[in-house]
Amino acid sequence: MTLIVVALASVFAVSVGVAIQRNPVARPLVLSTAAVFLTIPSLAFFALFVPITGTGNLPAMCALFLYALLPIIRNTVTGLDSVSPAVVESAKGMGLNARQQLVKVRLPLAWPVIMTGIRVATLLTVSIAAIAPLVGGNGLGNFVKAGLTRNGFDGASDAVWVGVVFTILLGLVLDALLGLFQRFTTPRGLRT
Repeated sequence: MTLIVVALASVFAVSVGVAIQRNPVARPLVLSTAAVFLTIPSLAFFALFVPITGTGNLPAMCALFLYALLPIIRNTVTGLDSVSPAVVESAKGMGLNARQQLVKVRLPLAWPVIMTGIRVATLLTVSIAAIAPLVGGNGLGNFVKAGLTRNGFDGASDAVWVGVVFTILLGLVLDALLGLFQRFTTPRGLRT
């Protein structure tokens, strides 16, 4: 569920970030709207989608998609802002059109910052996805839900700990994998 949500959110959010980066009207509007999504309590946000999508993973995935947008859009805009105008001017002087400048110069230079936003969105999604079972979804949150349901009985706290520990491990593993992906997809001169 996390991988699907983050993949879709990344494609959408990077596209939106590129589109709004130089637009002084759309930029604050889109960033503020994406920020509002993060202020909505997760269980309530999941529940808002239940009448539309029914129970299961889909309402959770819809809410998680909206939660993942802000870090990726913000980092895309920030990364593109950090590209030196002199570099862009040099690319223009070499005969690159606006699209070529974006694909060959601006996005590669902004990539480390964009990937940081994707990594943050992934960790956010993993942690919030743990409550998906409360709207009929699947995931490691089933252990937490089972433990809380059996509170006071033998093994209840163990079930909660299993859910918590494996959620943390999943987040760490995904972050490490994205870190490797970032390393191999970042131009050599930008690696730190």
